Amino acid sequence: MTDGQIQYQPRTGVDARFRDTFIEVKVGVDAMRTLRGALFRLAEIVAAEPGTSGILLLTDSIVTEHRLLTEWETAKQIIRKELLARLSICVIDEDGALVGVPRPPDEAMRRVLKEVAAHESGQLIERGIKTDFAFVVQKLLLLNLFTGGDAISVGELAAKAGCSFPTAAQVVKNLGSLIERTTDRRVQLKYFPQEKFDQFAASSERARMTVRFSDTSGQPRSPESLIQRFERDPPHGVAIGGVLGARHYFKSLDLVGTPRLDFSVHAPRGRMDLEFVKDLDPALKLEPDPQRPAALVVHAVRHADSMLVDEKGSLWADKVECLLDLKEAGLGAQAEQFLDWLRRQAALRNRG
Repeated sequence: MTDGQIQYQPRTGVDARFRDTFIEVKVGVDAMRTLRGALFRLAEIVAAEPGTSGILLLTDSIVTEHRLLTEWETAKQIIRKELLARLSICVIDEDGALVGVPRPPDEAMRRVLKEVAAHESGQLIERGIKTDFAFVVQKLLLLNLFTGGDAISVGELAAKAGCSFPTAAQVVKNLGSLIERTTDRRVQLKYFPQEKFDQFAASSERARMTVRFSDTSGQPRSPESLIQRFERDPPHGVAIGGVLGARHYFKSLDLVGTPRLDFSVHAPRGRMDLEFVKDLDPALKLEPDPQRPAALVVHAVRHADSMLVDEKGSLWADKVECLLDLKEAGLGAQAEQFLDWLRRQAALRNRG
């Protein structure tokens, strides 16, 4: 199946159309009111065009098949029988299996629905990608170094990372002489050489499950207008990073303008809810080509403790996330400037 066979965002306003079937995607639905409203809206669209059908597709949802069947019985009392016969609800569960009510889709439509779900919700992350705890533990130690935190026990480090004690202990052991140990067996980074940091940064795109979006409208909204939209009703667990985040911490960052937006999403279980991107601007679509410019980029924060910073009414990605965003965006000079500032701040705190 290819995108060329699927029409995304047809004039009707649903997410996609495949031949005579309208498809509306909802991510993370946990309330029957939301599901019911989406089904009724889809029914109106199908009713306006004879010969069409509609599928409401739920991804990353906690709605059970039993609750779907109950809701379907309710819909029977409200939606005309001949119209309801042209509708169905499908759910893609955590394992990628697809359940349909009142009937399952055929194999061809299953492939279509999975492709549409990937396109619309951003769930292009390969199933089975495990958290890179070597990256996560190093990142937490680096953040502790840059923010002047006290030495931490390996057990606390494992809890913040979301990994087992032996896993965290092995990562610490592998860092060798870079680690300083206190008499009560707490640990912290003494320093982090440039060569080690470059290796760490090189692994960040995969470790953070980076997802890129480009504007398809031809008239892209400015980063400032998108941030204004975002801050009106910021979604839970989503923080501003990148250039804006670095400037939040380091006002003197040498860069004019904001070339792109970066957001960090707390996703300790490896599944990112990217519905907020569609709410910001429906013209933002997944950009699979890493060589093409992106207007907005989302990174997963995979440690158990999000480490997101709530300041001045906004949620900000941590300093290491912002630093990695600059590196990944190709803003090498700004990344070096920000890294130098973080190192100087850490040195000042140590002297104090």
